[in-house]
Amino acid sequence: MSEQGETGGGAAPVESNVPDDVDLDDVDPETADSSIEESAKTVPRGLPLRVQNLRKTFGGITAVDGVSFEVEEGSLTGLIGPNGAGKSTTFNCITGVHEPDSGTILFKGEEITGQRPHEIAQKGLVRTFQIARELEEMTVLENLMLAPQDQEGEKLTNAITPGLRDQVKRDEEAIREDVWEMLEFFEIDHLAEEYAGNLSGGQRKLLEMARALMTDPEMLLLDEPFAGVNPTLEEKLLERIHELTDRGYTFLLVEHDMDLIMQNCEHIIVMHQGDLLAEGTAEDIRNNEQVVEAYLGEDV
Repeated sequence: MSEQGETGGGAAPVESNVPDDVDLDDVDPETADSSIEESAKTVPRGLPLRVQNLRKTFGGITAVDGVSFEVEEGSLTGLIGPNGAGKSTTFNCITGVHEPDSGTILFKGEEITGQRPHEIAQKGLVRTFQIARELEEMTVLENLMLAPQDQEGEKLTNAITPGLRDQVKRDEEAIREDVWEMLEFFEIDHLAEEYAGNLSGGQRKLLEMARALMTDPEMLLLDEPFAGVNPTLEEKLLERIHELTDRGYTFLLVEHDMDLIMQNCEHIIVMHQGDLLAEGTAEDIRNNEQVVEAYLGEDV
């Protein structure tokens, strides 16, 4: 991710939160700094994903019935609900796997409703699947090398024109460096030359997330990323997700492990029978009687 640098037109003036009738010379600097910090906490983050009145039916069955929610930039948001709540269908509508019957999906202010999955991914909204979909007969390294978009070698003229082949080579070398950094970040660099089909379930989940990140997304939708993952790899994957949110990535996560969602997600959306039942912090959800009833009295 690029650092926010200087702008050519100079720094924009900082808007003061101090009332006009207060003499700044009389204001204690420490008090003023504290006031500014508190004010900054109230400034809302961006909303890269907005889902409005989403509806999807299959024959006579309504899988998603007028669901609306928003995901804040840089957040780890959980999407939960009992089996059949409509979570996966919602994911599939957002990412273009299914076309909604009605409703609107906005990503970074642009409507993406009904667009194809590859078109949505190119805009920076990328998903993983409950069952990892790696290319089994290719190595881990090769799986990641294929992921970046707009590679020079994908252009026919660059691939066959002698004068442009050096450009392709330089691009591949840069991608290879990025791939090794990603392998090290997920601590699977020792598996670089291993065929993806030989990996364990947990290792495949790490590979799939690494491959998604190689597309340079702004937001990731993770569909049960911890299913079938042993506790050691689960902890490693959680550490990577939290580190990525600290870097500014945005996550929407579907997961059946309620304790995991409650302990790690700052905002939680609950679906039930195709409807949005509740949303809020972990404490809000734990204390919501409708949510407890929907889970048949399970301890959430």
